[in-house]
Amino acid sequence: MTTLAERPGARAADVGFQSPAAMVRDRSVSTPDAVAMREKDYGIWQEITWSELWETVLDAAHGLLALGIEPGDRVSIHSEDRPEWVILDLATVAVRGITVGLYPTNPAAEVEYLLTDSGAGIHLAEDQEQADKVMEVQESLTNLRKIIHAEPRGFRQWRDDDRFIFWDDFLALGREHREESPGAVEARMAEATEDDVITLVYTSGTTGPPKGAMLTNANFKFCVDTLIEVEGRIEGDPVGPDDLLLTYLPLCHVAERIFSTWTMAAQGPSLNFAESIETVQQNLREIQPTIFFAVPRIWEKIHAGIAIKGNDATWFKKIWFKLGMALAGYIGEQRMENDGEHTVGSRIAYAVGYPLVFRALQERIGLRRCRYAASGAAAIAPEVLRDFLGMGIDIYELYGMTENSAVATCNFPGRNKIGTVGEPYPGIGLRIDEETGEIQTKHPGVFKGYWRKPEKTAEAFT
Repeated sequence: MTTLAERPGARAADVGFQSPAAMVRDRSVSTPDAVAMREKDYGIWQEITWSELWETVLDAAHGLLALGIEPGDRVSIHSEDRPEWVILDLATVAVRGITVGLYPTNPAAEVEYLLTDSGAGIHLAEDQEQADKVMEVQESLTNLRKIIHAEPRGFRQWRDDDRFIFWDDFLALGREHREESPGAVEARMAEATEDDVITLVYTSGTTGPPKGAMLTNANFKFCVDTLIEVEGRIEGDPVGPDDLLLTYLPLCHVAERIFSTWTMAAQGPSLNFAESIETVQQNLREIQPTIFFAVPRIWEKIHAGIAIKGNDATWFKKIWFKLGMALAGYIGEQRMENDGEHTVGSRIAYAVGYPLVFRALQERIGLRRCRYAASGAAAIAPEVLRDFLGMGIDIYELYGMTENSAVATCNFPGRNKIGTVGEPYPGIGLRIDEETGEIQTKHPGVFKGYWRKPEKTAEAFT
């Protein structure tokens, strides 16, 4: 007989499975004063320690209990990346609810579909714009009973509507419940199992209406063990408390959830919230993250910005810039032909170019301290990878999808095959269907199925 403490992800001190929320709780005990998150407010980066984060998560979790959230109930979030997104996500997992993320750009019709399909009872609308979308379709949202708003302005029109509650008031409600029912959240966490669904990640809907992929605690733990903590993926020490992340892609997407929230919970790096997608490059320069994930359009935008600024420089700096980029092109070509590794010639060229050009370029684009950079979700132009390689910024392409918790293939240091998505992660099953060319995976990270769509779930498995 296997005891609970012997189960993967469980510990003798906890009766529940080690969910993302449980990992954050443990960090608040082991490193209470270390920085968990940063958010820029009035031009200043404000720090949130692990103890402060967990206290707020506890208040939010008690707030959900006060609002009647039961295990398996859905809590939806319609917001840009901000601390409240992560806090409510963790609070929902703590009380064994299911987080449903929406893209900030989802229009009212899509909000109606996602909230109706998921049956969300509690909804976070970041501001008036997102609240307007909900109210436009409120007649069909029969399950929705409470709307939390993170921004205070623009809600006077609904001040007599009992469904609305401001974030600060929601936390105050949680503190009241916490005084009345101390330990209620911990008791709910102690009941967590590996099969608990912790999030619905909706597909893009390119082949029909979006489907909610159910990811469980077990999927999360396998993703942490195989993708985040896999040996050899990052040169040097594994991701840890000394690392810095910048989050800016939608948190409802599985890739951003993994590279930000799940990595933060599992490994303890500091999560820094970009002010907006438009300020990513400015925030990169300010934070200088050590771990950075981007989709190709972001990498291409950074690449184009380098060229624009170089060509707008004075004639003398322009000459140096062109010489530097020519050198980067040579170094990149050499490394591309050598699985990402330096040749003797490229190493000498980089030693010359780094103090003259590359160090300043790395600083300017905000990646001077970056020790791991990745690209995914689409193909990226080879010349972009070449130039970044030449400048000393190694980008590793990887591949995964929502249905396998993004655990499929990745390039590794020393085996960085430029223009490919690399090789399968160690220990997983992966094959390519001979008839369709479809990539198929088999491992504990494979999702539980599509929410309320058993026929589509059956079609997804072979």
